[in-house]
Amino acid sequence: MAVSLLRYLGNFWVLCFGLWGFIAGSSGFQELTAAEDRWWKGNLHTHSLWSDGDDFPESIADWYKEHGYHFLALSDHNRMLEGEQWVTESQKNHFPEALEKNRRRFGADWLQRRDHHGTNQYRLKTLAEFRGLLEEPGRFLMIPSEEITSGHLSFPVHINATNLRKKISAQGGTNVLDVMQRGVNAVLDQRRQTGQPMFPHINHPNFGWGITAEDLMQVKGERFFEVYNGHPATHNEGDTTHAGTERMWDIILAWRIGKLDLPPMYGLAVDDSHHYHSHGVGKSNNGRGWVMVRSERLEPASIVLAMEAGEFYSSSGVSLRHIQRTGNTMRVEVEAEPGVTYTIRFMGTRRGFDASRSPVVSAKGEPVRATQRYSDQIGETFSVVVGNRAEYSARGDELYVRAVVQSSKKIANPYRKGETAAAWIQPWQPR
Repeated sequence: MAVSLLRYLGNFWVLCFGLWGFIAGSSGFQELTAAEDRWWKGNLHTHSLWSDGDDFPESIADWYKEHGYHFLALSDHNRMLEGEQWVTESQKNHFPEALEKNRRRFGADWLQRRDHHGTNQYRLKTLAEFRGLLEEPGRFLMIPSEEITSGHLSFPVHINATNLRKKISAQGGTNVLDVMQRGVNAVLDQRRQTGQPMFPHINHPNFGWGITAEDLMQVKGERFFEVYNGHPATHNEGDTTHAGTERMWDIILAWRIGKLDLPPMYGLAVDDSHHYHSHGVGKSNNGRGWVMVRSERLEPASIVLAMEAGEFYSSSGVSLRHIQRTGNTMRVEVEAEPGVTYTIRFMGTRRGFDASRSPVVSAKGEPVRATQRYSDQIGETFSVVVGNRAEYSARGDELYVRAVVQSSKKIANPYRKGETAAAWIQPWQPR
């Protein structure tokens, strides 16, 4: 009884702290200094045979566990891993490899097989059926998720929902912003109804060039979007017409904090993995982007609430030893690797920034649906340090400060040629 009471009280205070961070809209790295807090590595965007991935969900989860991840969200399109779902045996899309790998790991009798008009079909295991084989307290956790997949006209709008209780149907709308807002509202409504901590996040804004910074900056109740996505069609860097996701991030932050009286939006790194048997540029592979969350416990509520408080960084291959925000100073220290150089850049936007903007136009002079052009005062570089340690002292007029660590380390399996490992530190609002 005493242990149960202590656990209940611990969860209560984690909930209170997380809700405070959510309401206040401020990063809380300086608030969490307890020795028992630690970093947990996880991926929040993953696909399996339940939708358009090419491997069985338990095999995918097993890979992440064996490669040092602490938590995983399997986020298939417009469905959760529950109910009855059968897949037909095929010689295409690496199905024989997936089947053989699954049998080696889980046994020949693990998957239920049936004859369907002369063809073998296999029933996909639900999350409830396989999570017990893989989850371990303090080592690995499965978080229920879904990618709510919708859009407006030809523009895709995908929203991941982390730690759901039940499936949310695709939400329509009158425009891209309306579709996003309806999807976000549906997740937050389920959170209020169930009392379970959960959050939505906006996926790959440059996929199909579907979402602009102007769309994202206006979404109410949303705190997350993907600044890095490992799928080759997500255009993280943008192009000559479309802003890259980092540029979009600064525009979003400047306007939400400085003009719209909305809380900052945090940037996630994710895999968006679909392909588990062939690897390389042009494939949507596992192991490309992740978040590192600082939390006392490896539990769904603890992870969700810590992320809402900004207690995480995102990475494509750079590990951080230390992040501290005290007073008006931000300090960053990299877990340096031999032979790798690091450039730490502190960026942000100051109060009173030039808010002028202009639309992107085509060669014919017609407006293009793309993030508009903004002043260089948005996303200004405040300081650059070459090395594995750096600090920035705010002068007092910053709306926010964020940090990016870029390394010389070539990524073994990049989503684009020449990619080097990086880390993204969440925006901080000096007081």
